[in-house]
Amino acid sequence: MSGGKERVRHANIAVFVPHLGCPQQCSFCEQNTITGMAPSLPPRPEDVLSAARTGAGTCQDPGNTELAFFGGSFTAIDRAYMLSLLKAAQQAVERYGFRGVRCSTRPDAIDQEVLAVLKAHRVTAVELGAQSMDDGVLAANRRGHRAKETVRAAGLIREAGLELGLQMMTGLYTDTPEKTRETASRLIALGPETVRIYPTVVLSGTELARLHQAGQYAPQTIDQAVELCAELLELFEEAGVRVIRMGLHPGPELEAKRLAGPYHPAFRQLAESRRFLRSLAGKLGKPGACRVAVNPRDISTALGQGRENVKRLEKMGYQVDFLQDASVAQGEFRLEG
Repeated sequence: MSGGKERVRHANIAVFVPHLGCPQQCSFCEQNTITGMAPSLPPRPEDVLSAARTGAGTCQDPGNTELAFFGGSFTAIDRAYMLSLLKAAQQAVERYGFRGVRCSTRPDAIDQEVLAVLKAHRVTAVELGAQSMDDGVLAANRRGHRAKETVRAAGLIREAGLELGLQMMTGLYTDTPEKTRETASRLIALGPETVRIYPTVVLSGTELARLHQAGQYAPQTIDQAVELCAELLELFEEAGVRVIRMGLHPGPELEAKRLAGPYHPAFRQLAESRRFLRSLAGKLGKPGACRVAVNPRDISTALGQGRENVKRLEKMGYQVDFLQDASVAQGEFRLEG
């Protein structure tokens, strides 16, 4: 009986290009905090080479490691500057045997010409910050593009033979769980290889902070976000889309500027545990005592953080004894007796 799927390992050597090239100030955005990085000067080509050299010394599988430009809208930055970073990245890929280069950008900063430039410099994957596929939600959060731009850009990326990654958010201003599920379905239809899911967190200095303080915006609770993201995780993985990130990166900047919202440093683990609980609860019979065998690597997911799954099952009338059994495939569970 399935309780989830084993994740494919994916490694990035990240180079942050802080809020360069982006024409918008989205309602939720405080870029240094979102990336988990302290304010810094834009990276130079020599910084890219230095990060690559350091990463090459610690990564276990260079062939499954990408040098990644995150933080801003990479394809919208000054072209000469972008090319200088790409040339350094290409040099690093060829020197250290990395899989390639990954970058993130806005849907309205993609066209055939820029994709040709990226491919010429060993870029293998492009991630689009879609955030939502509802035009009303996009407008309310000052994204500056519509869903059709995401559809168009995704098609161009796939036609160029590059790996498509998509990023979405939950709990945005004016968003609803129904709209979020529809966003996930529409993103799946675009055929991405990877996705990142970010529950919206209210950060000081943002438009969302103003709306929240004025009583016009209520963020998701941590339980609401975990429940919805567990559902999304299942939807994407059933469709063969790898979820490579859930929740914001922890860091001192985030801790200092977070005002409200569903942040947890191990958010993905919470979602994985909730998904396991949903799957298990659907297979249990009459309330009472039972035993469930899981792979030893899955025991923390099965129990839940702070034994949360055990407590929830008890409220449902089940006294579950979780057993560790290496013969159970990772990501699966087996009801005993």
